[in-house]
Amino acid sequence: MSGEVVARGGTLPQAFIEAVLGLFALAVDPAAVDPREAREIRAHGASLEALLAHWIGECCYVHEMEGFVCHRIDFAVFDVEPRAGGEPLRLYAFLHGEEMDPARHRPAGTITPISSRDITIRPVRDGYEIRLMLGT
Repeated sequence: MSGEVVARGGTLPQAFIEAVLGLFALAVDPAAVDPREAREIRAHGASLEALLAHWIGECCYVHEMEGFVCHRIDFAVFDVEPRAGGEPLRLYAFLHGEEMDPARHRPAGTITPISSRDITIRPVRDGYEIRLMLGT
């Protein structure tokens, strides 16, 4: 799949959530997904872009391997203050959704991991904007 996902949020965590929900929406309409189950996802990164890329990779894994589709996301931890160590930024999230049912969800495509070089994160007047370049 090629193209671009543009996500905005009033806060950085909200922008991260909107970016991942935007990716999931390429595969299936989130309005058709019931939040019956939850999946725990953890990610680390040395930069914001690396953190988001690693998180997207983990979300793609859950989608591909478990057939899980997402309706909403909550963060238990969103720590982007630099700390000691190789990957000082971290997040811990819960994806709420269910296993894909092709009869109800009408799959439109697949989501795939992207690299940190294909991610742009910038502050804007009302929060943050994230751009994900797909298929590069």
